[in-house]
Amino acid sequence: MPDYDDDLRLAHVLADAADAATMDRFQALDLKVETKPDMTPVSEADKAAEELIRERLLRARPHDAILGEEYGVEGTGPRRWVIDPIDGTKNYVRGVPVWATLISLMEEGEDGFQPVVGVVSAPALGRRWWAAQGGGAHTGRSLGSATRIQVSRVNSVRDASFAYSSLTGWEEQGRLDGFLDLTRACWRTRGYGDFWPYMMVAEGSIDICAEPELSLWDMAATAIVVQEAGGVFTSLDGVPGPHGGNAAASNGLLHDELLAHLGRRS
Repeated sequence: MPDYDDDLRLAHVLADAADAATMDRFQALDLKVETKPDMTPVSEADKAAEELIRERLLRARPHDAILGEEYGVEGTGPRRWVIDPIDGTKNYVRGVPVWATLISLMEEGEDGFQPVVGVVSAPALGRRWWAAQGGGAHTGRSLGSATRIQVSRVNSVRDASFAYSSLTGWEEQGRLDGFLDLTRACWRTRGYGDFWPYMMVAEGSIDICAEPELSLWDMAATAIVVQEAGGVFTSLDGVPGPHGGNAAASNGLLHDELLAHLGRRS
């Protein structure tokens, strides 16, 4: 099993720097916000955090490639860092503290690129989660102050807590009926959205979550945290890992039933 300790330490250093940059502009009255071609917002803080992470990676890992939400792909090779400088930009620009910087290292293998390191840092919540392949998943303030996390053991959907982002995407994909049936079958539902439900699945405070449309940078870091916590992370069609354009995450015991509901199309 490869040793990713140095890469994990680097990811924490990058997250520390990004946290300082993003918190410095969080709730700033003069924050500059633009609309991208896909009609989603991007703030000056998104751009600054990604630029900062890229600059440090180019110095620390000059032979690794980088993929980021704001500036695309740079470099080639069997190792690729994947960055979402602010996951939850709409929350960020409105002053809602539920947003995070996502940093992942992916390596090329028999099944293509798969995440081997992931850090999810939510400084406005005072929370951070991370994982490295084979090393389990953890939460805490730092590598030296960490608690190992694990998914829940809930084995019935009627006892499960389900988190989702919004209704719109499910309807657009013709999956709304299955989605609504799932919400009716569960014990509890909440619309947390973005990175947070995946981290709650990983630490066992909820049991299942899903989103109908995502990009790789939204999923690479969260996927390995869920997996190393003992959970399962796939696309809605059951493809393992963060490559399916959407996501379903669970404690593993509920995954087949989760996919059965959300895989239905009307």
